[in-house]
Amino acid sequence: MKTLFSALGEHSDTNFRIWKDFANARLMPAELYRVGDGTFHGLFEGTDLGSQLITRSTFSAVRVESTPTTLRRNDKRDTLAVTVKLSGTSMCEQFGRQAIVQSGEIMVLDRASPSIRQTTGPSRSLLLEIPRDRLENLLGDARHFSVLSVGADLGSARLVTTFLDTLLRVENTFTPDAAQRMSAIAVDLVAAGIAERLAREVPRPLHGTVVVQRAKAYVEAHLGDPALDPPQLAAAVGVSLRRLQELFHEHDQHISDWIWQRRLETAAKRLTDQGCRHLSIGTLAYGCGFASQAHFSRRFKDRYGMAPSEFRHLSDQPASKA
Repeated sequence: MKTLFSALGEHSDTNFRIWKDFANARLMPAELYRVGDGTFHGLFEGTDLGSQLITRSTFSAVRVESTPTTLRRNDKRDTLAVTVKLSGTSMCEQFGRQAIVQSGEIMVLDRASPSIRQTTGPSRSLLLEIPRDRLENLLGDARHFSVLSVGADLGSARLVTTFLDTLLRVENTFTPDAAQRMSAIAVDLVAAGIAERLAREVPRPLHGTVVVQRAKAYVEAHLGDPALDPPQLAAAVGVSLRRLQELFHEHDQHISDWIWQRRLETAAKRLTDQGCRHLSIGTLAYGCGFASQAHFSRRFKDRYGMAPSEFRHLSDQPASKA
């Protein structure tokens, strides 16, 4: 990661004022206040891994308030802030909920709603800015999982921390395509961690959301199985088919439509992925759960308005003109 900003001198007031301006520009507008009288130190490091913006911040105790006024100046409301705590302790509050986040834990905040964050001393964190729809498509409305601490005792949380630490050590070795794939894996691991936390301690109003999330996670893991259908999915998540249909309907979705949507979206992504360029159309189709290449081609054309081969060729054109 590159050093973006450093305020490590002894001029505490100046350090904080400059750090505050940089934080507002790099992250999002907010009201920032010093906590305590000690010398303020602040450091920002960052990288763009594929399309994923990652910031590592180290700073003295502060209070951060996202208010209706600052939110009106925020152009990142379509993203969720995922914080991986590396050291220190923070208090977070949003939607009337409060949580304490400690080293090794993960926390999500909705950047479109007011929130309060406060550290009790020196703190170090990784911040991932993830598109809202990327997580909400898997986990439901962000209100259900914002300010939900994913503890370091969960295997998925430890995996996220370890993966990101390793990833940032070797980021300079990746090609742009590989960096994009690694970025997508990081987001998937974060989603898995949140899902594990939701499943561990579920208030009744969230039960349906968690069942749908588990069903969607099962679909992602079994897209290549041509036998995957609504009855099999219902059995896998332990509810009746009728109940699962009701829960999907509450999210304005149909089970079969979701399965085919994810198969087609995954196939489209692989068609544009240079790492999958060696795969034939048929092999790629079978890997996404289609029973035949003809069936795949027909559904793909209905969805994207062109044959898979045309879609792949179209994605190759910018590279060929470079």
